[in-house]
Amino acid sequence: MQVLWFIPTHGDGRYLATSFGGRAVSFPYLRQIAQAVDNLGYTGALLPTGRSCEDAWILASSLVTHTQRMRFLVAVRPGLMSPGVAARMAATFDRISNGRLLINIVTGGDPVESAGDGLHLNHDDRYRLTDEFLTVWRQIASGEEANFKGDYLDIQGGKILFPVVQKPHPPLWFGGSSPIAHEIAAKHIDVYLTWGEPPAQVAAKIADVKRLAEAQGRTVKFGIRLHVIVRERESEAWEAANQLIKYVDEDAIATAQKAFSRMDSEGQKRMTQLHNGSRETLEISPNLWSGIGLVRGGAGTALVGDPDTVTARMLEYTDLGIDTFVFSGYPHLEEAYRVAELLFPRLPLDNLPNVEQQLVLSPFGEIVANEKFPNQQLKERATTTVD
Repeated sequence: MQVLWFIPTHGDGRYLATSFGGRAVSFPYLRQIAQAVDNLGYTGALLPTGRSCEDAWILASSLVTHTQRMRFLVAVRPGLMSPGVAARMAATFDRISNGRLLINIVTGGDPVESAGDGLHLNHDDRYRLTDEFLTVWRQIASGEEANFKGDYLDIQGGKILFPVVQKPHPPLWFGGSSPIAHEIAAKHIDVYLTWGEPPAQVAAKIADVKRLAEAQGRTVKFGIRLHVIVRERESEAWEAANQLIKYVDEDAIATAQKAFSRMDSEGQKRMTQLHNGSRETLEISPNLWSGIGLVRGGAGTALVGDPDTVTARMLEYTDLGIDTFVFSGYPHLEEAYRVAELLFPRLPLDNLPNVEQQLVLSPFGEIVANEKFPNQQLKERATTTVD
């Protein structure tokens, strides 16, 4: 199992839909989050993309020298970037980071934003362009010369001179819920990423992509993008979930849902259908809560519960074929620590730092009475008790 975190380049805070408790997107703050990800044992972090975010490539390049192990999942945008330029960017980043780049292919789901960037294609045409883009990008990034003429791209003699570190190229990640998106994933992608839908819906997606990939003679890995609200007790976790949306009023919900309705993203439609803009039934599956999606686009669901319960829900997804979780939580710095402290000891992770070597230099917890190290392990407590 791999767990990635999230770099909140479009804003962060303790509550949704309010500036109260909000935090500025400053480089020192984002650097703190990246260094926490690097030190705590996360595989890496996703950097979002779009006009509401700081540029993912520039920020990732700025953070790479402040980290040592974490990998950066950075977006490539077919239609906004040429495959040759994108391949050179990927090769440079892969070299300067010593192979820590992951590529997130994003086709875009907001026609208004796409038009502002000069891309005027409908939903399926964007995916057809993405198919051509990836055909060329994979050739160039693998060190081959690309000569390709399609409906959208005409590439003659495309190549890179400075090679990538990861072979044949940095892994390609991708999310999309429509039939054509599944076809693209099966043909080109290394990791198919779904938003946090109930297990039965996720299982159906995995089965479809697997079937299409097998027809291509390929295998695909699977990941899921979720928020997480974990506390020592179940009741505390649900209280934290309710606190997160305490300032979300009906006007904020209506404004957000109006913006989502203009999007042609099948994934966004599925996220919206989980709650339909209503607070009435936000727990859409055991411990899967859709409250965040009332006002946040994209990933709108969270796993909520005590550590044992959240772990159990994660393992239900792994039984379906999910082996990678991309998590986030508000605020992202504190929650990166909380998730690592409460969940990581229960998960089958293979990239945790070796903390035993550090005990002589740095205790875990404050020294008791200035002379005694605190207990290194507590006896298991009944975390599932509801007050």
